[in-house]
Amino acid sequence: MEFHTWEPVYEAILTDLGYDREADEQARDVLAELVAPFDTSRLELTGQRVAIAGAGPSLPSETDRAAAADAVVAASTAADTLHDAGVAVDCMVTDLDKNPDTARELTERGVPVATHAHGDNVAAVREWVPRFDGEQVLPTTQAEPAGPVRNVGGFTDGDRAAFLADHFGAAELVFVGWDFDDPTVSEAKERKLVWAERLLYWLEQRRDERFDVLEGRRDGLTLWSADG
Repeated sequence: MEFHTWEPVYEAILTDLGYDREADEQARDVLAELVAPFDTSRLELTGQRVAIAGAGPSLPSETDRAAAADAVVAASTAADTLHDAGVAVDCMVTDLDKNPDTARELTERGVPVATHAHGDNVAAVREWVPRFDGEQVLPTTQAEPAGPVRNVGGFTDGDRAAFLADHFGAAELVFVGWDFDDPTVSEAKERKLVWAERLLYWLEQRRDERFDVLEGRRDGLTLWSADG
């Protein structure tokens, strides 16, 4: 994902949700001071069928679909659910808001963790990233990339997992544990899920692929003005 392609989407998210771009950039710079460039050979997904595991309530009933994929990229606590079911993950995507100790343990076991910095999690970045095995940290931002920190696209942990798999060459994306209509989430999380859905809609068009998770939902989806 080139930043000039992502930037109009990012600006639309900032406007809609009221986030501070400068705060995101400051968080990115804090993360950059704590990490080295990620060795991309540690996460090779080219040509693979990749399960994108969300942390929704449906995940426990879908772990077999994740296990059947060539590789698994897990968002946040999905990594714990899959571990409990005996399903290994190839990468965890997190902004450190729920289970940072899981992220630490995965890095120690040689599993890459895409660790995201944004304006609201600087304290967590400072606390946890130094505890990780630095060779396994793939640092990400939703702002303009700088230094070792990359922007692969995506906004929430879940849709960012899909963009990351795309970035690293996945041939097919399969979605498990995704529940856009989960009534238990907060209003703020619900608004973020709206963006996650829109971003997946955009990604499937960029990939010329039909994501199973969007079946029956596309008629209600719109993109942003930059995409027409």
